[in-house]
Amino acid sequence: MSHSDRTDSVRSGTRVASLGGGVIGRSWTALFLAAGRSVAVHDPDPSAEGRVRRAVEDAWPVLAELGLTDHGDPDDLHFHADPRAAVEGAAFVQESVPERLGLKHELYAAVEPALDAGAVVASSASGLTLTELQRGWSDPGRLVLGHPFNPPHLVPLVEVMGNDRTAAGVVDRARAFYASVGKVTIEVRREVPGHVANRLQAALWREAIHLVNEGVASVEDVDTAVSAGPGLRWATMGPTLLFHLGAGEGGLEEFCERYADSFNRWFDDLGSPRLDEATARRLTDGLRPVAGAHSVDELSRRRDALLTELIALTHRAVRDGSEAG
Repeated sequence: MSHSDRTDSVRSGTRVASLGGGVIGRSWTALFLAAGRSVAVHDPDPSAEGRVRRAVEDAWPVLAELGLTDHGDPDDLHFHADPRAAVEGAAFVQESVPERLGLKHELYAAVEPALDAGAVVASSASGLTLTELQRGWSDPGRLVLGHPFNPPHLVPLVEVMGNDRTAAGVVDRARAFYASVGKVTIEVRREVPGHVANRLQAALWREAIHLVNEGVASVEDVDTAVSAGPGLRWATMGPTLLFHLGAGEGGLEEFCERYADSFNRWFDDLGSPRLDEATARRLTDGLRPVAGAHSVDELSRRRDALLTELIALTHRAVRDGSEAG
């Protein structure tokens, strides 16, 4: 089956279940609605419905600005106290309940008998492994890891993973579904803690913390070094491709030959701090002059506004490039 055929087959199932009405689940729900899906939400907290509806309302103008709501209806949203009712008839299920293994296993045991035969279930888990999640299933063949980056309705990346207990074709179907709602996926081929992107984040933050601990720079200046420097380039291309451009016509091969000694020296000098109480206090104190005057909501809105502008610019560049070609 071709990629387009797979996408069409997934698109034909318009009902999606979103299990969990927290920050990640609410964001997923907004995206699914914008993409023209009918979304059934389950969360055991009776107050979750209000939070989810407000989150969809807040996200909708941004999604519209990005051109992602042309086929969407923010009111095609349904809430169920019983998770079995939420998954009934759903072609795709996104599970985003809190990262407590017992809680996830309890949910899986409840919904597994109620799932349609062809339904795919993806977990948003970031700190738990697929192997751990699979222990909550009688037959885990339909379960994949579908780990987003926050907020999922804006940041395109989803890390998808299956393993030897995943049924044939399920990873492809999950990736096709995500593509049909505007996401960009990568496949995680081997199970490691933190998957791929979180490990990259952790590696960068580890060195950021080390630089602060060693008095090389302040928390604010380390953050600025990323956001006003390589972070801008990383928003356009990945690090290896960028370095391929860093040595002229010789490409990556020449870059490695030219800069191997420098990078190996830097690698050897990188720090290995621990996120202990003293380090956490040092980071918190260092951040206070920057973040102290603004609420988390204010900073989140600023982040989302900048992300929206960046993503819109990226979409426009891709479209213009396609038209030029």
